[in-house]
Amino acid sequence: MRLQGKRILITAAGQGIGRASALACAAEGAEVIATDRDPALLADLAAPGLRSMVLDVTDRAMIARVAAEAGALDGLFNCAGVVVNGSLQDCTEQDWDFSFRLNVDAMFHMTRALMPGLLEAAEKNGAASILNMASMCSSIKGFVNRCAYGSSKAAVIGLTKSIAADYVKQGLRCNALCPGTVDTPSLRGRIASAADPVQAEKDFIARQPMGRLPTVEDMAPMVVYLLSDESRFVTGQAVFVDGGVTI
Repeated sequence: MRLQGKRILITAAGQGIGRASALACAAEGAEVIATDRDPALLADLAAPGLRSMVLDVTDRAMIARVAAEAGALDGLFNCAGVVVNGSLQDCTEQDWDFSFRLNVDAMFHMTRALMPGLLEAAEKNGAASILNMASMCSSIKGFVNRCAYGSSKAAVIGLTKSIAADYVKQGLRCNALCPGTVDTPSLRGRIASAADPVQAEKDFIARQPMGRLPTVEDMAPMVVYLLSDESRFVTGQAVFVDGGVTI
């Protein structure tokens, strides 16, 4: 199993990509600490080697408590994030601030708090890995009505490259996962809130060259790979899993 003996912490593991990744990592032999701010979403998340912890990644006191309990970690997947719609003129200050608070600031504080444990594991085992949730909608590609989201995810890629450059000689890798529009509860909520949900879903599918929305199971194998020693020579990369949208 590709993650045998590794300890990995995943945020936003209650649903969507985070949940699928937590289960996939556990299936590959990892000891997984699955966190989410909603305990109800963690209630039925169970697998050998997996335990759950309630964590709001925007709460620095909670981050500190989780970091103290987690100890040495071989992997961290910063999966928590939010999608806010709107162009620059439509985007409110509150939406802009919250997008950066959750998508970027929380990632900074999480990684900083867990860094001692990651470096401890890297020194002991010769390797550790951080994976940050970015997006193809970022510095890579612009999308209509994604001003705050795309800007914040561009910052995630910048943060990822900075961490990779600073810690590469210490055995700690850092990469960014850049999915396309994945079929998640978050997406379903955005589709349902559209003026015409049926057309909204058709529009999302229409921009997929493969003719379908990717599932969370399409994302999880790349998460496992980037957290495993199979990717031991990969760092500082924005890794696309977008079905060809950015061809």
